[in-house]
Amino acid sequence: MNGRDRDETGRARNARPRDGLGRPLPYGADGVARQPEGVVRTPGETLTEAQQLLDEGRPFHAHEVFEDAWKATDGPERELWRGLAQLAVGMTHALRGNGTGAVALLERGAANLEPFAAAPPHGIDVPGLQAWARELAGEARARVRAEPVPPRLKAG
Repeated sequence: MNGRDRDETGRARNARPRDGLGRPLPYGADGVARQPEGVVRTPGETLTEAQQLLDEGRPFHAHEVFEDAWKATDGPERELWRGLAQLAVGMTHALRGNGTGAVALLERGAANLEPFAAAPPHGIDVPGLQAWARELAGEARARVRAEPVPPRLKAG
């Protein structure tokens, strides 16, 4: 046995405790309670719970709430929930200092919300979210360079 945490079918589980941004902590550490998976919520319940988690600085957990809605939805609104999950993950990456990941997920999420911009469902401020995502992506892009130029420690 390799000591990895697996379920009865052999699929890997993430039993390690996590911090507020979803990063794994050492086994035995005090982590933040995780969101239960597979919860079916109404759109209003999804938005209320996700907003509370975002307000608490827990976008990783908000992403899990949106992911439940995405997985439970068929039809065109599936991409709405996927886009919202991507925005939450993009915010998570930004807070973790991963500018490249933040830009990718924020831009992808904003693009996936585009079909809903003209007639946003469930009172969601799709244009406002898209503007927020693009602004945050711009900030993340400006702060992180893939190939930084080394600084000059002394003048001359």
